[in-house]
Amino acid sequence: MKKKPNKPGFSRRRIFLIVWLALIAVLLIAIVATSGSGGHEESIKEVMRDGVLHEKNKISLFGLPVNPGLISAFTVTGVLLIAAALIRIFAVPRFKTVPGKFQAVIEWMVGFFSDMAEKNAPHKPRFVGAYLFGAGAYVFFGTLFELLGVQVVTTEGLSVSLPAPLSDINGAIAVGVGSFLVILLAGLFTGGIRGLLGVLKDFSLPISMSFRLFGALLSGLLVTELVYYYTLTSFVLPVLVGILFTLLHALIQTFVLTTLVSTFYGEAVEPRQKKHKKNKKKKEEVSL
Repeated sequence: MKKKPNKPGFSRRRIFLIVWLALIAVLLIAIVATSGSGGHEESIKEVMRDGVLHEKNKISLFGLPVNPGLISAFTVTGVLLIAAALIRIFAVPRFKTVPGKFQAVIEWMVGFFSDMAEKNAPHKPRFVGAYLFGAGAYVFFGTLFELLGVQVVTTEGLSVSLPAPLSDINGAIAVGVGSFLVILLAGLFTGGIRGLLGVLKDFSLPISMSFRLFGALLSGLLVTELVYYYTLTSFVLPVLVGILFTLLHALIQTFVLTTLVSTFYGEAVEPRQKKHKKNKKKKEEVSL
């Protein structure tokens, strides 16, 4: 049988290609049309400075001017607590032996942090496993929060989007110091004063964790702000840059923070007797 000849006309691929080319042409026309018009209320130096120090764009919280990162922190914390309560009340009692998609995701998340705790802190993994899950969820979803672009009005009447909580140095310090306190108390309860002093020798730990979180998230924020600022790069490109930087930082910083906390926690709760016996055997072997 002979094949029927194709009817003349546009295929779906050609139509799709034409639509995309038309959109690109519209964007290029818009860039050219707006490149010489308008102006910025702030210089690029002021934009970058405010992204670090938050001196200008303040949000009113019960009449007090606060950094936008604080509003983000309260929002993320509230959403996570409500979500945890709803999952515990309505979802967990309905979990089955053969898990569904949602149950499989929850079990994978819990298992990931539990395995990390058992690997790095095998002596007392239960508490640190729960803390790793909470801290990891806060860092991950707090970093992704800026993708929502929640708009708020500043005390000066300007509209700004809420940043990630950890892009504020105060939020990063709070997470770093909180993690260090967990490790410190673990050393105190398991090893007494000797365990406490053993943790205090790593006094730079909260500083390194705080500035690692702050520096990583701030770099993504500043790059995105820089791309948004200039008209020629303010179309399409900020979306790609913002999403890629945010997802990358969310994954990396969550993994790095939880790994560091579990490792130092494991060292803090390790029984001191074993260490003492090992040192004693080494001294006897040396003396022989």
